[in-house]
Amino acid sequence: MKSLYNKVAGQSLERIAALSDGVFAVAMTLIVLEIHVPSRTAVHTERELAEALLALAPEIVTYLMSFLTLGIFWVGQQTQLNHLERADRNFAWIHIAFLATIAVLPFSTSLLATFISYRLALILYWANILVLGLALLWSWRYAVRAGLLKNDAPANIDRAVKGRIVVAQILYATGAALCFINTYWSIGFIVLVQLNYAVAPRLPLVKLG
Repeated sequence: MKSLYNKVAGQSLERIAALSDGVFAVAMTLIVLEIHVPSRTAVHTERELAEALLALAPEIVTYLMSFLTLGIFWVGQQTQLNHLERADRNFAWIHIAFLATIAVLPFSTSLLATFISYRLALILYWANILVLGLALLWSWRYAVRAGLLKNDAPANIDRAVKGRIVVAQILYATGAALCFINTYWSIGFIVLVQLNYAVAPRLPLVKLG
């Protein structure tokens, strides 16, 4: 039998959303801090400045990729929360675990930017995205089983949410697999997947979202 505390704890969706917004905001800020302005002492000509800026390409690419990642998962989480009537203690802790993985993304982004041609760095970055997707899927499946959804939630919302997460993770896994050919191919494919989900064109691939 659940204790009274466990029955009443973690019921505020507003507090979960507020904590989530804070963690996402910090993560989005931290990833840009990896892009450093070229040292003034090392640049003496326009050409040297251009070369120094060009050398920042890995940091800029991984920043844009991670910003898209965070944006997509923020929208995904908010979509879930918007269709819930309430939360409970277990749901709150699932989202805390989700946010813990969000907090790791600046590290995996920095690792990939530093070792952009290394397969291990790319695979660890993909693993970060995989765990995020699994956590979001876990939270939704729990919410459905625990009866946390609003009574007026769309009839097909369960299929739509789960379908979007599963399809996205399959595409991300495909992108990660491309690193065994070339890590740049892998990054390019992942960025295309992210742009697809961010822009959401009217294609069969994204109808579930």
